Amino acid sequence: MTDTPSPARRGALFNAALALGCALVGGLGGWYWEAHSSGAPMSEAERAEIEGVVQDYLLAHPEVLPKAMAELERKQTKQQLTGVRGEIEQASMATVLGNPRGKFTLVEFTDYACGYCRRSVEDVDRLIAANPDLRVVVRELPILTPQSADAAKMAIAAAAQGRYAEFHRAMFESGHPDDASIEAAAVAAGLDLARARRTIAEPATEAELVRNLDLAKRLGFNGTPSWVIGDTVLTGAVGQDALAQALADARGAAGKS
Repeated sequence: MTDTPSPARRGALFNAALALGCALVGGLGGWYWEAHSSGAPMSEAERAEIEGVVQDYLLAHPEVLPKAMAELERKQTKQQLTGVRGEIEQASMATVLGNPRGKFTLVEFTDYACGYCRRSVEDVDRLIAANPDLRVVVRELPILTPQSADAAKMAIAAAAQGRYAEFHRAMFESGHPDDASIEAAAVAAGLDLARARRTIAEPATEAELVRNLDLAKRLGFNGTPSWVIGDTVLTGAVGQDALAQALADARGAAGKS
C-alpha cells in the first residue's frame, strides 16, 4: 500500500483547498463585505468581480494552494479523529509494543500477510528503542487473506498469555501466514497452544477483529499499514523518519496544551 491519496480524495481536497485559498486572500475582498454590511444581496457583476480578484491572486501566487491543501487536510484529520481517538488508543486485548504505560501512543493497523507491514517492523522497533515513553497499540486488521485472520487471532491469543511482542515478530519473520507458519510462530513465541486455541474460540477474539475493521472504516483506512499518532494519520510503509516526525509533532502539540 502507498500513501498516495485516491483521485476522488485529491479532487475533493483540491476543490476545498481552492475555497480555503480564497479565504486566505479574503482580505482582498474586504471592501466588498464592508460595503454590503447592511445585508444587500450581491449582484452577478459584483460576484464576478470579487471572484476575479481572488482568481488573479491565486494565479499570481500558486504556492498558496499546496499550503491551503496541507492545512485543510490537517484540519480534516483532526476532525476525523474527534470521538475516535480514545477508542483506537485502547488496548483491550493487550496487543501492545514498547512501553505499556508510555506517555505517547502510536496506533498501527496491520496485517501479517502485508509485505509493507513486514517492512515496517524494524522501523517501529527503532522508534521504540529511541523513545522509551512510546506506547504502540497494534490493531490487527486481517483484510488480505483468510489466513491473515487466523494469524491475527493467534496474535490476540499470544497477547492473552503476555507474549504478544514475541509472536508479532516471529509471525512476520516466518513469512506468509498459513497453518504451518502460524503454529511455528506460536511455538517460537513460547505459547501454550491448547490455551491459545481456547482463546481463539472465544467470541471476544472475533469481536476484536470486527471492532478493528469498524475503526479502520471510520478513519477512512482501506489498507495496511495505517498509522495514527497525535493529530497525524499516515498510510503505507512510510519509514522511521516519517513516524519519528509524527511523534515529534505530537510532543510539540502536547507541550503547547
